[in-house]
Amino acid sequence: MGDIAIRVQGISKQYRIGKKERYKTLRDTLASTVTVPFQRAGRLLRGEGLETAERDEMIWALKDISVELRRGEAIGVIGANGSGKSTFLKILSRITEPTTGFADIYGRVGSLLEVGTGFHPELTGRENTYLNGAILGMRRDEIDRKFDEIVAFSEVERFIDTPVKHYSSGMYLRLAFAVAAHLEPEILLVDEVLAVGDAGFQKKCLGKMGSVTKEGRTVLLVSHNMGAIAQLCERTVHLEQGRLKCVGPSAEVVSAYLSSSVGADVKSIWFNDSSKPNHAEVRFISARLLSVDEQPLSVVRFDSAFFVEIAYAVSVPIRDLSISYKVHDTQGNLVFEAMDTDMPEWKGRVRGPGQYRSICEVLPSFLKPGRYHISLCSFIEHVKIIEKQESILSFDVSEVGYPLNPGRLGIVSPVLQWKVIE
Repeated sequence: MGDIAIRVQGISKQYRIGKKERYKTLRDTLASTVTVPFQRAGRLLRGEGLETAERDEMIWALKDISVELRRGEAIGVIGANGSGKSTFLKILSRITEPTTGFADIYGRVGSLLEVGTGFHPELTGRENTYLNGAILGMRRDEIDRKFDEIVAFSEVERFIDTPVKHYSSGMYLRLAFAVAAHLEPEILLVDEVLAVGDAGFQKKCLGKMGSVTKEGRTVLLVSHNMGAIAQLCERTVHLEQGRLKCVGPSAEVVSAYLSSSVGADVKSIWFNDSSKPNHAEVRFISARLLSVDEQPLSVVRFDSAFFVEIAYAVSVPIRDLSISYKVHDTQGNLVFEAMDTDMPEWKGRVRGPGQYRSICEVLPSFLKPGRYHISLCSFIEHVKIIEKQESILSFDVSEVGYPLNPGRLGIVSPVLQWKVIE
């Protein structure tokens, strides 16, 4: 076993299209034995081949997935809708059985696959906390010891003795996550917990999952929040149409995912086609987005700085050359423009022939969460525009680290310094 928490070997899951999978009774089995031959005969009379008919009614939600998760590791699972992420977690949670393959799980599993999974609507928050803990295999004294901490985390103290059917979806989520995370499962499976709840609670969830891994427990997180995946998880699994596309360091997998056909409009690195003749005085060579440690990125935390790097070649001496970029949001609004001649030392200087890199730092806590596009321009101020490259880079600012009201107005959301004087 060693340090392995979960070993998945060749898991596949097949579903019949248009029909819910359900457990069969003995009566169901006997009835299907009698009726199936007549159903097949009917297909033949209608001119449908048996092989085609059977194939058209089945779909592989997962196909031949093999992966190992180590103890104390946080691993993300990403992919487009319908790629098999939730099915994968349901198999690991023993909610459904795989069609083929197996998963060895070494430790007690706590799962939060949907808001309030396992909660009984007629029971109070207090009763559901004890019920959920018992389902997870906890003793009553263990639940007693953690109860106050669970309730404090969930922030539903006033309603803890109210039936959960009266809870809002946010309250449901808070309590459900608090129970799953605090009852000390050795393996925590979480599916889109960050899809509901305000920014403050999302940040609290991320912090709790981070502390869970530091305690030597394993977290498997399914999310469309690429910022959360990149921040929390060391490795990420990318599923595509039920198949394992790749497993690797989260930064690399997330960047590749966002640059793939799933996120075709996200391209954080651009290279000019040097095979095309270009005799202009200035020619853009490349542009890319970089983290503070100079790693390419396409997802930026709200509270993190990043850099825009523009490489270009100058063929003749040019005075007053400016290299600039513009940032637009997805509605086409100009968010801001920056140019390297904003620095006094480059204003009015002559740039001789050669290759250059202009690097601009974008400060943290400035851009609102969302997607942005970058355009490049080289020009001589008040004289002429030399070259333009429209919307060649894209990037996302994630909600991670966003402490402000989600309804805050404005194109940007700078966190500015204030002084309050009494």
